[in-house]
This record gives sequence, structure tokens and C-alpha cells, in this order.
Amino acid sequence: MDALTLTTAYEILRQPLGDILPRVSAALAPIVPHVGAAELSTHCAHSPFKTAGGTELLTAAELAPLLDAGVPGKPWQGTATVGGRERAVVAVASDATLRGSVLVLVRENGSAPAGPDELAVAQALWDLVTSHFDRFASEALPGALARSRTAADTRARVIAELTATHAAALSGILAVLRSRALDDATARATATDLAATALVETRSTWHRDRALAEEPVQEAFGRLADELRPLLRHSPVRLDLGAPDSARSLPADVAHSARAIVRSLLLIVLEQEPVRRVHVGWQLTEQELRVAVRDDGPGALSSCEVGAGTVRDRLEVLGGRLDVDSVPGWGTTLTAVIPLATPQAPAEAAHPLAGLGEREVQVLRHLALGHRNRRIAQELHISESTVKFHVANILTKLGVASRGEAAALFHAAA
Repeated sequence: MDALTLTTAYEILRQPLGDILPRVSAALAPIVPHVGAAELSTHCAHSPFKTAGGTELLTAAELAPLLDAGVPGKPWQGTATVGGRERAVVAVASDATLRGSVLVLVRENGSAPAGPDELAVAQALWDLVTSHFDRFASEALPGALARSRTAADTRARVIAELTATHAAALSGILAVLRSRALDDATARATATDLAATALVETRSTWHRDRALAEEPVQEAFGRLADELRPLLRHSPVRLDLGAPDSARSLPADVAHSARAIVRSLLLIVLEQEPVRRVHVGWQLTEQELRVAVRDDGPGALSSCEVGAGTVRDRLEVLGGRLDVDSVPGWGTTLTAVIPLATPQAPAEAAHPLAGLGEREVQVLRHLALGHRNRRIAQELHISESTVKFHVANILTKLGVASRGEAAALFHAAA
């Protein structure tokens, strides 16, 4: 990637996550001409499927097969069903996120194939973007986590309702068409086949969405183990791992948060002297995930020492809690209890930044850097009056009286 492309990539990564795909499409348009773009990314539990440009009729069901068409590092060119008809596409796959992500560029039929150099630039840019996605998901920042939990819960309810409605309707059609009161066997067989196919597709949509929005608990714990072992590779502390005895799956945001919480707790535990052994284990029940970190240290840790900062914030967003059991001379057991269901209270209330819009978050980020209205207007390419409007909304939504207080809240959430 040349300097111009690197500058473009920097500008793309500065955008809110929801604005990244259009920027990627615009950056690649001169290199690989296309009329629309779409992505299927497993980093985003609440909205894994996004489109930009002339892809309004493209569905997640059509995009799903392309997740496996392109090999990471080797973009694929060919034709695929887009909006119900065959179109020329380029599929760029990346394995930077869990279970991979794919960028699909929809081209005009008859377009000349993109050359190796052009495909290499598209691959490099998508790898960079998806690595950025994965960092956000892995860090599980409280504000983004709150929005994800709310949106994921809403999407799951809608999908469940649609699946139940369609399944009931199609089952009724099948019952009628299979009736012996109908004489036309050929028509009945054809209609039955069509209805059965639609029923299977409806159920397949639910399974595909579940595969993107959930993570098998064994895989989730395996990723955690891979992250923890390097931390203690050259340490005298022994790490014992207790994998969960379950074949179930976790919501992706719960899995990301559980790993982030364990990393934070482990660093706190390792600050004690002496600690010779640490055990990390997960236990999954029908209602909750129990994440335990147990050491053989002095047993002097308190709730205040381990419950501050992002550990507490993450657990509050998820409706969870942290239990601390210290026995002097025997060690401490830290147990984070994370409910699998979305908390009854609105998730946005768990963290003040969750109520801000994407543009307001951009303005707040500049406020936190100490920028004045004119500088913010120049950076975001908006008028100063618009900046003032956003600042007023930010102060109201956050319930603070000054820019400094708003900046302090932003830094606390970072």
C-alpha cells in the first residue's frame, strides 16, 4: 500500500464503525470499479450484515456463501446472486475477526477482471479494517457494548417472531397441499416442494444469524487460553485452565466481555506477592456464565481493588456482578457472574455514552482532546453552529454542565 492509500486507510479508521463500509467502498472505487459494496463481519454481533451503494436488494442469505468463497489473502472474482440476479462480484475475505469477514464489491456485468495489484490493495485495506473491527470487539468497551446488547436483543426478537410467523404459515400451506381432497397430484407436489424449500430457507436464515451472533463456549475459552498463555510464558506463576464442560454457545458480546474481564482480573492478581499459581475457569449454566480467577496469594484483595474501572462498567452493562472471596494466607477467588439474557433495564441506561449518536460521539471525542468549536468544525467538515448544536445535545444527554465534565466521562469510558 502506497502513502496515499495509507492516508486513506487512516481516515477510514477514524470514522464511526457504521460509516466505515461506505468509506472503504469510496476508497476502492478508483482501483476496483464497482456499483455497490456489502460486508458480512462476525465482529459485530448486532449488525453483521451491511450494504453501501447499489446493493439495496442484496440479502444476508445471498452474501453468506461468499464468506467461504474467498480464501483470506486471495480475493475471489466471479458471479453470484445479488438482489435475485447474477452479478459480477469481487469477494475479499479476511480472518482477522472470529470466523472471518468478507467484503463484496458488486461490479457491472462485463467488467474487466481486476488485476493482481488492484486485488492486493483491496486485500490489504480489508485486512487492516477488519483488524480494527476485531480490536473493538475484543476490548468490549462499555459504551459500545451497551449499544450492541440492545440492538442484538431487538434483532433476535424480530428474527424469532418472523421465523415463527413464516414457519406457521408455511406449515399450514403444507398441510393443505398434502390433503387428499386435492386431485391434481402434479400441482400439489410442485407446490409442496416450493413451500418446503421456503420453510428450510427461513430456518436456515435463523441458523446463519445465530452462527454470526454467537460463539461456541469451547471456542471462546480456547481463544482466552491463547491470549493468557503468552502473559505467563516467562513467569514463575503457573496457569491452570478449567474449560467449560458444555457444547452450548454464548452471545458474542458476552464472550468478548468475559475474555476482557479475565485479562483485567489476571493482571490485578499478578501484582500480588507472592503468587505461584492462578486458576482460570468458566462454568456455563442455563442462565449465566460464571468466570472464576483463583490465586494462592496472600488473600488480601478487596472488592474496591478489583471492582473498579472497566471491569465494573462491563459487568454493569451486562447486568452482572463481581464476587470477591479472600482468605488471608490462602488466596483470593474472583468470580464474575454474567447473565446470558439481556438485563431488564434498558441497556443504554447502564452507561451514559450509550445514548449518544455517532456524530455526537465524534464531537465528544474532540472535546475530550481539548479542541474548540472551530477546530472540531474543520476536522468534521461541518459548521460551527452545528458543532454548538451537538455540544448542547451532548451536555443534556450526559447530564453535565460543562465541556470538561463531558470530557471526563468520555475518558472514563475509554
